[in-house]
Amino acid sequence: MAETTRWFEDFNAGDEIALGAREMTREAIVAFARRYDPQPMHLDDVGGATSLLGALSASGWHTACTLMRLFVDNLLSHTASLGSPGIETLKWLKPVHAGDVLTARLTVLETRTSASRPRLGLIRGRFDVVNQSGVRVLQMESTLMVERRAAA
Repeated sequence: MAETTRWFEDFNAGDEIALGAREMTREAIVAFARRYDPQPMHLDDVGGATSLLGALSASGWHTACTLMRLFVDNLLSHTASLGSPGIETLKWLKPVHAGDVLTARLTVLETRTSASRPRLGLIRGRFDVVNQSGVRVLQMESTLMVERRAAA
């Protein structure tokens, strides 16, 4: 794990934090589907073409996992993270196809300190993932628990 460089106090409502980008390859889409979500629209071109998605498409879970990887690599690995109590909303808005380049961003919606745990700050955020055309393909809202610098 990288050295901690961000604490709860380093986040403010309105902050927009770039989380990087990743290309969704055909090979990765099929490999993920074979292992975790073996539905026809995720496994091959024929299954994708005959589905409502119109072409081979990544599982929504693959897209969510890709977001998580970008989040960890570009922010969480150097943040004093204490986990999360869960996801409030997760929406798959548009299909993700082979060759799409996904870019992720976290917008801080609200920050507050925990009344019962002084060590803990709560950050409610919205994650947006867009494709290379700027079309939003995933949106998620979640609360993050981050250690307060003063408590460290």
